[in-house]
Amino acid sequence: MKSIQAEFEKTSKKITIAKDAKEEDWASVCRKFNDDVSRVCNVMDQEDYTGLFECCDDDNRRFFYLVKEDKNLYRLKHKHFFDKLGLK
Repeated sequence: MKSIQAEFEKTSKKITIAKDAKEEDWASVCRKFNDDVSRVCNVMDQEDYTGLFECCDDDNRRFFYLVKEDKNLYRLKHKHFFDKLGLK
């Protein structure tokens, strides 16, 4: 799945792609933020990206990413869930 860093204004709900942002693999973005990611909302007006996610670093600074979701996201969520249960 592909993702790109974005800027999100909560009050106006405006989403824009961050300046000089490069497309990244969503799984590597999740690892970079130690899987501290959560889905914010659906996205309809940003190319082929379908969801906006919030990622928090170790200092609780928030970063937003637009993600093109597909069936791999469903598998990734379940794998992570089972890993936490110790059922690899």
